[in-house]
Amino acid sequence: MNATPPPAVPTAPGGLPLLGHALPLARAPLAFLTRLPALGDLVRVRIGPRSVIVVCDPELTRHVLLNDRVFDKGGPLRERGRELLGNGLITCSHADHRRQRRQCQPSFHPARLPAYALRFTDTARTVVDDWRPGQVLDVVPTMMALTVRTALTTMFATPPPARAARTLTEDITTVVEGVLRRALTPAVLRHLPGPERRRYDRARTRLRTALAELVTARRADPAPHDDLLHALLHPGGPDGAPDVPPPTDREAVDQLLTFLVAGVETTAGALAWAWYLLARHPRIEHRVHRELDTVLAGAPPTLADVPALTTTGHVLTEALRLYPPLWLMTREVTEDTVLGAVPLPRGTVLGISPYLVHRRPDRYPEPDRFDPDRWLDARPDRTAYLPFGSGARKCIGDRFGTVQATVVLATIATRWRLEPTDPRPPRPSALSTLTPRGLHMRITDRTAPQSACADPVREPDCQW
Repeated sequence: MNATPPPAVPTAPGGLPLLGHALPLARAPLAFLTRLPALGDLVRVRIGPRSVIVVCDPELTRHVLLNDRVFDKGGPLRERGRELLGNGLITCSHADHRRQRRQCQPSFHPARLPAYALRFTDTARTVVDDWRPGQVLDVVPTMMALTVRTALTTMFATPPPARAARTLTEDITTVVEGVLRRALTPAVLRHLPGPERRRYDRARTRLRTALAELVTARRADPAPHDDLLHALLHPGGPDGAPDVPPPTDREAVDQLLTFLVAGVETTAGALAWAWYLLARHPRIEHRVHRELDTVLAGAPPTLADVPALTTTGHVLTEALRLYPPLWLMTREVTEDTVLGAVPLPRGTVLGISPYLVHRRPDRYPEPDRFDPDRWLDARPDRTAYLPFGSGARKCIGDRFGTVQATVVLATIATRWRLEPTDPRPPRPSALSTLTPRGLHMRITDRTAPQSACADPVREPDCQW
C-alpha cells in the first residue's frame, strides 16, 4: 500500500519574477498577510529568490515559538537585525540565548519595577506639564520622545541631556524602519547606494558610538548605581546569579541597543493606538477616566496601582491585540523536521505573524472590533495572543513595557484627553513596528465640557 504523500505548501498568488512578493509586502503587508490563512496552514511567500513559509495556524505558530532549538532565530529579519544589534538578546542564536538571558535578567527583576514605575510617572508628568489646551500633537513622535526619556531614566542613573535624547529618538526611528525595509528588499536592490542607506548607516554608527562611550564611562566608575546599566554589568548582584559572567563591552552595547530599539518604539506604538482607540470609543474612554479618578484620586500612579487599573489595562491589551508592534518575525529550521505533516528541510525560513493570528475570527469574535471587555473574563491565550512572542524567546521586558504603558497612559489621561483632528482613520504603518501613520490629535483639558456626540470622528452612540 502506497504511503500518502505529504501535503504540498501552496504559494501565495501575485509574485513577480525576481522580486517575488516584495511589492505587496512593501505596499500593503497587513492585507497581504491576512489573506494567507485562506490558502492553508502553511503558505509560501517569495522575497526575491528566497522563500519564506508563513505559518498561519495558531497551534503551529506556538509549536514553532516553543521549540527554539529546532526553529532558531534566522531569516532576513534576523540577518538585518544583526547588522544593527550585533549578537544581542533578540538576534543571538539558541546556543547563546540562555547565557545572555541570565545576564540580562537582573535588569528586569520584579524588585526593580517599583522604582522604574516612579521614573515612568515622573518623566510622563514632566512631559505633559508643557502641554497646552488646543495644542496639536503628532502622536507617534510625541510618544516616541516620551518613551525614549522614560527608557533613558531607567537605563542610566544620569540620563543624557535633552538634545542628546532627541538625537537618540530620531536615530532609533531611522534604524528600526531601516531594518524591516532592508529585510523585505531583495538583495540585488538592498546594497544600492542612496540617501536612505546613508541615513541608516549614520544613525546606526551614532547609536553604537554613544552607547559604547556610556559603557566605557560606567566601567571606570566604581560607585554603585540604581539603574538598568549597573544591573547589566553586574549580573551576579543581589538580583542575579553569581555564576553568570558579566558581558563584554561589545555585548553590553548590543544589549543596551536591543533594549532601546525593542522597547521604545513598541511601547510608543501601543500608546499611540490606545489614544486613537479611546478617542473613537468615548464610552470606554469615560470608564477609563472614572477608574483613574476612583483608584488614583488625584495622586500619581505607582506600581501598586496597576492591578486596580483593570479597564486601563484591558484597553492596552486590546490595542496590542489589534496592532501588535512586532507584527512579523522569522525563524530558521536547524534540522530536518516536520510541521503540520509537512516535511521541512534544514535551512527553511519560517514567517510568524502575531497580527495574522490576532485577526483570526475563529479565535476572536469580530476580530477587527475594538472590545476591551473581551478580556473581562478571559486571560490572554498563550496560543492566540502573541504581542511579546512566546516560549524561551518571549520578550524579556514584557512586564517592564506593560507597566510603562499603563503608568504613562494613566498619568496623561488623568489630566488630558486627545481628540483626532482628521475624521479619517490613520493608516497602519508597518515599515518598522506597527504604528498609526500621520496621527494628529488635539489636547483637551479633561475638566472642559465634552462634545463627543457632535464629533463625527467619535462614536455616534456616546450615551454613557
